[in-house]
Amino acid sequence: MMKSSIMKRPAHHGLRHLALNARDLDAMKRFYVDLLGFAIEWEPDADNVYLSSGIDNLALHRSTGEVTGGALDHLGLIVRAAEDVDTWARFLTSKGVELAVQPKTHRDGARSFYFKDPDGNAIQIIHHPPISAKVQRRAPSGTSVRRTP
Repeated sequence: MMKSSIMKRPAHHGLRHLALNARDLDAMKRFYVDLLGFAIEWEPDADNVYLSSGIDNLALHRSTGEVTGGALDHLGLIVRAAEDVDTWARFLTSKGVELAVQPKTHRDGARSFYFKDPDGNAIQIIHHPPISAKVQRRAPSGTSVRRTP
């Protein structure tokens, strides 16, 4: 009897890593650490920094040339409750960040808004009921997850 060549798909645990080319690495690092609360996980050299909220990894790489448009529409940061969306909107506005789209509730019950980072990448803060309740609470901002090179 011949063995089937159909292989069972292995499991994964969702999207947990994103890498962005940064025109101004220092501004991007300050934005994601100081405003959004990411911790520096690893900074192997002056051209790369790896950030984390504790369950993910955001790599920022200094652009060595012109950053050309890619397929990325936006990146999303999940929050546990719908009211957290509005709390984030008020916080970012108080820090001088302009909202591209004000908080709104979508047809599927999700609530979100959009803004941009210093390089112009669109970021969505979103409460998405099917997954927001599954997100574990993270360590408070400022908790270090730094590792040495």
